[in-house]
Amino acid sequence: LVLIATGSEVASALAAAQTLDPVRDIVRVVSMPCAEAFARQSDEWRAAVLPPGVPRLAVEAGSSAWWYGYVGERGGVVGIDRFGASAPGGEVYKHFGMHGEAVAEAAAKLLKRKDN
Repeated sequence: LVLIATGSEVASALAAAQTLDPVRDIVRVVSMPCAEAFARQSDEWRAAVLPPGVPRLAVEAGSSAWWYGYVGERGGVVGIDRFGASAPGGEVYKHFGMHGEAVAEAAAKLLKRKDN
């Protein structure tokens, strides 16, 4: 499994990885702070970072639609596709299911899908 995140979402992805795989040999966390820079890399480099055929889950506190280009048809996205919520960051993440435990649950569901 590959968990992909940017910015503040990386902490949630790391917490989820620790929950899912304490020894860290089956879950990879990829910090992608700039998708444009990632896209400029060679096909080989991108495949080494996001191996083909491995389920992917992106974590995005903003609009999630663009992530489907990276996670593919078999992947998923945990995201917040609305705006206007106001509270301390941790509370907003908990409310919208962006904290580590919720990301781990979404990842476990993704891995249980028949097509993975």
